[in-house]
Amino acid sequence: MLDGGYGWGLVARLSPGSKIMLAYLFGPKLPRWPSVEELNTLRPQDAVKVLRCGDMALASGHWRVLGDIDHFDPAMWPVPQFLRRADALKRAWRVTYSDADPSRSEREESVPYDTQGLEADSLYGYGSTELLLTKLLEAPDHPINQQRS
Repeated sequence: MLDGGYGWGLVARLSPGSKIMLAYLFGPKLPRWPSVEELNTLRPQDAVKVLRCGDMALASGHWRVLGDIDHFDPAMWPVPQFLRRADALKRAWRVTYSDADPSRSEREESVPYDTQGLEADSLYGYGSTELLLTKLLEAPDHPINQQRS
């Protein structure tokens, strides 16, 4: 994390050849690497965020691969739908990505602009993923959460 400590995540999907992954991100912030035993306690409903991001940090070793969880079942770790908004047009679309390839959009359906409950349809770089996870896992009064985005 940006200010020390470690967040953790699970790569639920990795696109073939295009270097995009679907990641479930978790807390709490830890002072050390999570153990494989701790990884096996992760549950999708406990994620603080589910997003699509690049895999450069994994490929470069900036993010450490800790291992595989026992009995990974993709059906238990679904690809959520995302929301894409065009603010200038006041329009929005619910975006469905391929279950096998998080880089491939399969469907876009027009929805009301004020639709709630879906993550924004964004592709995060590793720096923005680290910043987001740091903000999510730190207390509201932490300096990183006092800065304007």
